[in-house]
Amino acid sequence: MAQVKRIRRDVSGIILLDKPLGFTSNAALQKVRWLLNAEKAGHTGSLDPLATGVLPLCFGEATKFSQYLLDADKGYETLMQLGQTTTTGDAEGEVLLQREVTCSRADIEAVLPAFRGEISQIPPMYSALKRDGQPLYKLARAGVVVEREARSVTINSLQLLEFEQTQARLAVSCTKGTYIRTLVEDIGEQLGCGAYVAQLRRTQAGPFALAQTVTLEELEQVHAEGGNEAVDRFLLPSDSGLQHWPIVQFSEHSSFYWLNGQPVRAPEAPQFGMVRVQDHNGRFIGIGEVSEDGRIAPRRLIRSQ
Repeated sequence: MAQVKRIRRDVSGIILLDKPLGFTSNAALQKVRWLLNAEKAGHTGSLDPLATGVLPLCFGEATKFSQYLLDADKGYETLMQLGQTTTTGDAEGEVLLQREVTCSRADIEAVLPAFRGEISQIPPMYSALKRDGQPLYKLARAGVVVEREARSVTINSLQLLEFEQTQARLAVSCTKGTYIRTLVEDIGEQLGCGAYVAQLRRTQAGPFALAQTVTLEELEQVHAEGGNEAVDRFLLPSDSGLQHWPIVQFSEHSSFYWLNGQPVRAPEAPQFGMVRVQDHNGRFIGIGEVSEDGRIAPRRLIRSQ
């Protein structure tokens, strides 16, 4: 008997998931996509299976703006295990070195300033970066180590929250592309005892904070009680991640031409930069960029729903 193809729903918006421990970002995305029965879905940058916390999931038209969330600053809390290093830089790896921990809270506080501001990091082998089409973590699992170029990242803030014997909890705010495992390993080396990430929780992704998230258990419960449509109540508007951008409202006439790919002028538009655009009814219709002649050129359009 032929299997009936599941007809997916055309839904748009962002769900802020508190990613559970042990899930890859893609597994979490596919689970929520199934609960919504959504046609199109994407996430905004991977969290390791070991990590939990803020994972914005984009559906439908919201996937057009996921890159801007991917580029946004992030916030983390991490538990640093002192006295050991591992093959992966986290609790999942095998122990490489074990050293005595003799540092105090004051010693940790003393080394942290060197890691604030713009710093250089060498990406870990256990990362999703690709070399000749192969993710580095696959090469690492095969015992292959390749040279990686250092990259510049910015640590906006780095605070010691707790310290007890061989563990320290840090709060980190940083730019995209920062490897917390590398940061922890480098701090451990500076302290002379080594360290790895025992726990990692993302507390912020762009404008989104942990308090705004929903758990997978909550989504599953709502789905069990009301089906796919009941899960829709957790969807935020597609432009939720762009609320800090200036907003421009077009007339009905301007909206028509803009949605057909034509740059148009708008009163009170900023002189430069990216803007969110609304039509004459206040509906979000896409994002644009102010050109040198003052017109707003369309960059990503929302199709009518």
